[in-house]
Amino acid sequence: MKRSQTMMVISQWYEDSGLTQTAPAKTLGLTQPRLNQLLKGKIDEFSLDALVNLATCAGMRVDLTIRPMAGVG
Repeated sequence: MKRSQTMMVISQWYEDSGLTQTAPAKTLGLTQPRLNQLLKGKIDEFSLDALVNLATCAGMRVDLTIRPMAGVG
């Protein structure tokens, strides 16, 4: 799972809502300016942990997959 992937999924959730930024920001526990940062792709402003929490607030189930790198072990 990558931060960029998670940001895109949350952005799509927002787009699909058809709402202005205020209500979705409240659902996610963010201010409207903070949601705007996410929607503008300011990836350095969000940790993976924070994005996972936002996805959960948006009603998404988040799965984490960890597997060995090729040629190691």
